[in-house]
Amino acid sequence: MLHDYTTANPDSVRAETDAALRAADAFVAGCVASAGSPSFEATLWPLELAGAELIRAYGRGAFLGQAHPDADVRDAGSEAEERLNKWRVAVVARTDVYRAVRAFADTDAAAALEGEDARLLEHWLRDFRRAGHELPEAERAELEQLNSRLVEIKVAYQRNINDYRDGIEVTREQLAGLPDSYVERLSPGESPGTYRVSLDYPEVNPFMEQAHDRELRRELFLKDWNKAAGLNRPLLAETLEVRRRIASLLGAETWADHAMELKMARSPHRVRELYATLRPALEARVRSDLDGLRAGLAADGHDGPLHAWDWRYYDESLQRTEYGVDQDRISEHLPLEPVIQGMFDLTGEVFGLSYRTVEDARAWHPSVRLYEILDRASGESIAHFYADLHPREGKFSHAAAYPLVIGHRAADGSQVQPVSAILANFTPPSATRPALLRHRELETLFHEFGHILHMSLSRATYARFSGAETEWDFVEAPSQIMEHWTWEPSVLARFARHHATGDPIPDDLVQDMLRARWVDIGIKLALQTFYGQVDLALHGEPGAVDPDEALRRTYAVTGLPYPEGTFMLGGFGHLMDYDAGYFGYLWAEVIGDDMFGRFAREGVTSPAVGADYRREILEPNGTRDADDLVRSFLGRDPNNEEFLRLRGMR
Repeated sequence: MLHDYTTANPDSVRAETDAALRAADAFVAGCVASAGSPSFEATLWPLELAGAELIRAYGRGAFLGQAHPDADVRDAGSEAEERLNKWRVAVVARTDVYRAVRAFADTDAAAALEGEDARLLEHWLRDFRRAGHELPEAERAELEQLNSRLVEIKVAYQRNINDYRDGIEVTREQLAGLPDSYVERLSPGESPGTYRVSLDYPEVNPFMEQAHDRELRRELFLKDWNKAAGLNRPLLAETLEVRRRIASLLGAETWADHAMELKMARSPHRVRELYATLRPALEARVRSDLDGLRAGLAADGHDGPLHAWDWRYYDESLQRTEYGVDQDRISEHLPLEPVIQGMFDLTGEVFGLSYRTVEDARAWHPSVRLYEILDRASGESIAHFYADLHPREGKFSHAAAYPLVIGHRAADGSQVQPVSAILANFTPPSATRPALLRHRELETLFHEFGHILHMSLSRATYARFSGAETEWDFVEAPSQIMEHWTWEPSVLARFARHHATGDPIPDDLVQDMLRARWVDIGIKLALQTFYGQVDLALHGEPGAVDPDEALRRTYAVTGLPYPEGTFMLGGFGHLMDYDAGYFGYLWAEVIGDDMFGRFAREGVTSPAVGADYRREILEPNGTRDADDLVRSFLGRDPNNEEFLRLRGMR
């Protein structure tokens, strides 16, 4: 039975957390008690059940720290997230738990394990090693304390970003270039007759792309790149220091070396090789892109270089004037509800699924929708997911998918059905129009739904390998592959219809979109490369790193002057989760493009290829190494060729 979120309050969040921790402690006590007579069922399985309990509690309580409209509930959720994650740090640091698992690992039964069972033992032993059980007691205790402090910092860092509020106040004349449909969604400013442009994506992104006033674009950009900077700068400095100490204790040269043990890349060397392979073509493309955009800047009478607050505006202008691509016109044909239905129809056909709307969602906010996912052939219910798609105060400010209940085998042997959620900040409806997506938002919706499918279709036995529990530099690939369908004319023809007339999106507009798809792709990829390289610069050196110097040095790949007076790392929440791992977006994009290449060759909406993809990629989830999964689906090792070819760089 699904949880009733309408009754959530600070006390219920704490109660859910208390109950889960008690249940998890009981499971762990069973594991410890098995030390004298260890077995897989008595020793390892209870640890997995404990982990599943914590994820369920996260979904009912801690998750609300990202989503609930009530600030007190959000605070209770953040507190719960900290408690749950500290429990995880503590349990793997416990010597009695380690001894119990070690006792089982030394048995003939453990040596005979195969498949997912053997992988589970291997991963727990790796966790214990990384928790310091091969170190002297004092160093192990220090390691636990440091890991616990990282949990505290991560929660505070994200809360500071979620709660941060800033923006600019403008007159209607200063909104020149933006359509009426954008203006009518803005909140009033404090001065009569003014409007407030916030840092929420549906407001800041169109403003940077379409507002004629260059100085206002600069002002808004600088505010966005200083999001939570004052609060999070000291937290980042402490985080980097703590991570360096952890790496040192465990004998790793850098935090990046330590963190990448768990990723496909395995070492910073392979990441640097990826960037080195792509960089020559990227640098040439960046120079070409900037030359084209500078012409627009000069035509508008501006001297000097193109800046960060310019490139998106002139990119949008170039797409309009040279390619006939009008993002506002496109969005007229992307009303949210038909888009969602079209996404369901497509993935239903390709992956053998069907969907049902659950009318009484009993969610944390009235705008949240709940859907059931079913297997088309058998009619079996597979999973549920919530869609919370529009911005509001205090909500997670980016876009992400969250596991609320993870698919796994329960204590009674039954299979627990997964439940997940998308949090996003898409353009909301207005008084006169439904929610109309910009094409970038359409890509994001499909991307996040890729995560939902990965969580929902998992057939892993153990919680450890379910949900999004695969290597972090692969976890984005099943989402990035989904973005390709948003560019396919035959797919767009299914659901892209004018919100008022119902007319299909014109063929000529789709062809214009395709011609312009990779316009200025060099700058866009350079920015992604910058994010990955600054993350690596912060975590890939054995000594202390100056974050401001690292920002300036790595930003050079964009070819743009560094935005002085900013500290974008304060609003870059991925540093807490993707530490030394933001490269994974590019890594996974290369793999995602390679995997989509098979669909492109054998049928973009081929159910046969979709069935292979479901069986080889989505269902195994973390039960096998990602390299093995990709090799099984492609019939070979992945490479960079499809990625470079698609982007016109090969």
